[in-house]
Amino acid sequence: MPFTSRRSFVRNAALGAGLAGAPAVYPSWGQNSPNNQINLGVVGFRGRGRDHYRAFAQIPGVRVAYLCDVDERLFPGAVAEVEKIGGNKPATFVDLRKLLQQKDLDAISIATPDHWHALQTIWACQAGKDVYVEKPACHNLREGRKMVEAARKYNRIVQVGLNRRSELRNKAGITFVREARFGPAYRAKSVVYRGRTSIGHVQESSIPSGVHWDLYLGPAPYRAFTLNRFHYGWHYFWDTATTELGNNGVHTIDVVRWALNKNVHPVKIHCNGSLFADDSDQQTPNVQNATFEYADGTLVDLEATTLPSPTFGGVHMGEFFYTPQGYVTSAQKWSTVIGEFTPGNTPDPPSGISLRASNLSFPKIAYKPGPPIPDIEGPEVSHFQNFIDCMRSRKREDLHCEVLEGHMSTALCHLANISFRTGRKLIFDPATETFPGDAEANKYLTREYREPYGIPDQV
Repeated sequence: MPFTSRRSFVRNAALGAGLAGAPAVYPSWGQNSPNNQINLGVVGFRGRGRDHYRAFAQIPGVRVAYLCDVDERLFPGAVAEVEKIGGNKPATFVDLRKLLQQKDLDAISIATPDHWHALQTIWACQAGKDVYVEKPACHNLREGRKMVEAARKYNRIVQVGLNRRSELRNKAGITFVREARFGPAYRAKSVVYRGRTSIGHVQESSIPSGVHWDLYLGPAPYRAFTLNRFHYGWHYFWDTATTELGNNGVHTIDVVRWALNKNVHPVKIHCNGSLFADDSDQQTPNVQNATFEYADGTLVDLEATTLPSPTFGGVHMGEFFYTPQGYVTSAQKWSTVIGEFTPGNTPDPPSGISLRASNLSFPKIAYKPGPPIPDIEGPEVSHFQNFIDCMRSRKREDLHCEVLEGHMSTALCHLANISFRTGRKLIFDPATETFPGDAEANKYLTREYREPYGIPDQV
């Protein structure tokens, strides 16, 4: 597998090699005092990235000084909007590596497709910049571990955009489950029923003027241009995406892992599914059902579909925690449900079988509201604001979703996808982050990288 060493990254950038490598390391960058202005660059802003520059431009002491995207056609509108909100006109870049060479840049906020998240984060850490990176943290499991290593080595503040961790209602629910106020949770389920229309079939075409297609593909294999592989359509191809599990399932599975306080990987994984009822260019499945088993026996399920589906307990996207008393759910709002067994109305039992035995076999379960979940008082600090606060304090432990947390939750989606792609149940070693003796599964822990966009062994 071709990897470009960090030494060659730094050397090439120092020589002004453009696309040949990453930026040179300037460890003193990103060390503003709490009273100084923070200069930030938003990378990728056609979709979610617009929310990034809108939010950051409104935070006192933060200046969206730079915008970076491979589609130059997006620049005029975004520049005008930032100027209107923040009062300054941001400079624009196509190539992130050139942006990272700006000495007044303190941090970047990444909202590019999944396949770019890890490399852009690593490059930024090497350049002495802090990073806000959208979910999922990375495109494969090995990348997530390398992101953690880079953040630690260069002492960077790296926040992953699993922003449900910044909502007070979720913090209240997580506290309730963690403290076992409704009994210990032995199992949890997260669901994602988010409809998506078919992308259909689109033929290859010429690259639009202003689109830097080679740079867009970056670490992924080279493919001819097609609109289906570009803006938003990239979600449906293995080269660039992580299926609906990585797109939205990572939000719900993160809440589950957070509530169960699981800071280790599961040991057994099984995922099935398929691409149903769709005739299109899409490669990834639109239905997936995954089950994870932890070493202590805890079971976690993750179900995701983009097809029309009935809601699960009234929720299109949420979590359920099962306890001996009933369950805790985030459906509509965080609440509890008590499940009580009562004797069932059964026919007269066959001769020789007691009535009690029949009632044990066919009971009724009555469901009723359980105890309320107390609110958490205080102001709600947004995920973006939390990132800025931690940049100033340099306390990564105060991040709502520090990169290690993002890696651990995103890894669950990767493990499920690997089980889906191999078509079988897998055994995983949490300590080594590998599948012992399973070459087929292990190959999906990373990918083949296109030079010069490899993830180095030593970050």
